[in-house]
Amino acid sequence: MSFIEVSNISKTYKISKRKSGVPGMLANLFVPKYENKEAVKNVSFSIEKGEMVGFVGPNGAGKSTTIKMLSGILYPDTGEINVSGLIPYKQRKEYVSRIGVVFGQKSQLQWDLPVIDSFELLKAIYSIPDDVYKKNLDRYMEMLDMDKFIKQPVRQLSLGQRMRADIAAALLHSPEIVFFDEPTIGVDVVGKDAIRNFIKDLNAEDGVTMIFTTHDMQDIEKTCNRLVIISEGSKIYDGTLDGVRKLHGSSRQLDVYFMNDSEVAEIPDVEIVEVDKRHSQFIFDGKKVHINDLMSHLLGTYNVKDINISEPDIESIIRKIYSREKVAG
Repeated sequence: MSFIEVSNISKTYKISKRKSGVPGMLANLFVPKYENKEAVKNVSFSIEKGEMVGFVGPNGAGKSTTIKMLSGILYPDTGEINVSGLIPYKQRKEYVSRIGVVFGQKSQLQWDLPVIDSFELLKAIYSIPDDVYKKNLDRYMEMLDMDKFIKQPVRQLSLGQRMRADIAAALLHSPEIVFFDEPTIGVDVVGKDAIRNFIKDLNAEDGVTMIFTTHDMQDIEKTCNRLVIISEGSKIYDGTLDGVRKLHGSSRQLDVYFMNDSEVAEIPDVEIVEVDKRHSQFIFDGKKVHINDLMSHLLGTYNVKDINISEPDIESIIRKIYSREKVAG
């Protein structure tokens, strides 16, 4: 059996549905109406100990609900979850002592206290032995370069510093699994690299299982060796990043730079992304659109300064998968 086993889990929410305005509000008080939204539909997967897995999907796809069920915050309506012999939503007290959670938009640190005081509080909450606490604290202070701000109140930290402190806080009790939710949101480029490098080093040295949900595909590309894509509540891909690229191996991208501001008209079977008024990306399937025909059209229609040909980055490929699923649905 794998370290994490998820079998056919589903989750449906009951959502209040009423007409707008005061009449609708009053009617809903006496005869409330609801509709069911199936957030997750028969999703199954397994994760081995020490894997780094990224869960991605558009807003409302069901990825956050899936992660909340994995972390024990929610229970599935149907299906089963087993993590190293524990059922997260049934054995929560034992389970939470073995996991860590990092929320990019919500800190677990005490806002007005120095960082070190929050760490001491977590030490008491998790009953971390003195030797383990000191070893982990010294190690993370060095790896995350926290010496300069560990005695500062959390409210005085930059976003990058707070995220580093939050990651250390989630790891003080030596969890076997860490859930990262948007771990680099709002952090500058240097801070993002520091966080990603720390995460990779910790996984390599300690074999901690790490699960990510993020909209920043660079987080996934630079840390994870596996990708799970969820759309409309269903799993639509589970495999490596290279596997995604191979599935869309005929995809191509033209980066076109114009001499002046240009409004680009739609082109059949070509996705157009405007980077700015003088730079657009043209993403297409080489089996459907001949590159020479596309280049001839662009050169004959617009005042082009330069053209670069490349394979689309992983973010463009994922975006294309989302759009295909939406059309199919």
